[in-house]
Amino acid sequence: MGSWPVIGHEWALGLLEHAILSGRLHHAYLFSGPSQVGKTTVALAFAQALLCDTGAGYPCGSCRTCQRIAQGRYPDVQVITAGKNTIQIEQIRALQADAALSPLEGQYRVFIIPEIERASLPAANALLKTLEEPPPKVVMLLTSTRRDQVIPTVLSRCQIIALRPLPLEQIQAALEARWEADPERAALLARLSSGRLGWAVVAHSDPGMWRTRAKSFDNLMSLTAAGHFDRLTYADVLSRLPLGVDTRAQKDALRGDTVEMILGNWVSWWRDIWLIQQGLAEAIVNLDRRLQLAQQADLFKTEQVEGALTDLLETLRRLRANVNARLALDVLTLRMPAPMVA
Repeated sequence: MGSWPVIGHEWALGLLEHAILSGRLHHAYLFSGPSQVGKTTVALAFAQALLCDTGAGYPCGSCRTCQRIAQGRYPDVQVITAGKNTIQIEQIRALQADAALSPLEGQYRVFIIPEIERASLPAANALLKTLEEPPPKVVMLLTSTRRDQVIPTVLSRCQIIALRPLPLEQIQAALEARWEADPERAALLARLSSGRLGWAVVAHSDPGMWRTRAKSFDNLMSLTAAGHFDRLTYADVLSRLPLGVDTRAQKDALRGDTVEMILGNWVSWWRDIWLIQQGLAEAIVNLDRRLQLAQQADLFKTEQVEGALTDLLETLRRLRANVNARLALDVLTLRMPAPMVA
């Protein structure tokens, strides 16, 4: 396999390279996987490989075509992004009009649609017509963080490539080598990333993420010792925050509190406490909080910790299902365990 400008996902890159060299290209691919695991990065690299001047089956990275694609200036590669959080039917109609034309410079016209689950139903149905009767010399590259939210008829007409989280050792090594992170910070970022290199790279240079994380831990510890009134007051504050942030925006910054970010930090906290209680301290994620976590592990019963984790995961599921946020967060904070009195 050639040298791709992508860290990890070797199996997927090998499959794509073989498709190019064998001439057995599918007209549409859907790259699925967790947010910031590398789906759009792989899609853009695949576009480069398809159009690279060398014809080697992988992107050389140095030819004029590869460089222009990387800069977003190649006329035969278009990226269709969600406007106002939704991919509109007008965008798909414009895509269809362009897809009907012959490539301007390369062998193919390539259309990249990140987060296809954001397509409105009319937009998804319009895209389906193109997927059912693809124009010649057109390759569609879709990505999805929530494959379950993509309409089945679109899924059935794509070759699905499910990208997996990267090994933590690979992320740590990449952070040290390419982004010059010191080993201790790289190890922490790798564990916090859950195998998502894109998240780790952005977090490495974003002080806002670190402030949000520290504040969420401090608030959690305060709440476990607080009374009902203070817990409900904080639940009200939480309910006024956005649930999550646009994943494309996260590639530029991780600024601002969101409910998913705060509750996700809480999940990692209680999980680390549970691991310490089970004698698995070497597996904790929040390496920079070892001492505080060890102290907390002595203040809560294991069943309390397990209950807190269950409540958090259930609350996140309910919030993503659009239940009443204030009610769900009221219940969560009121059920939060209190430390044992020595």
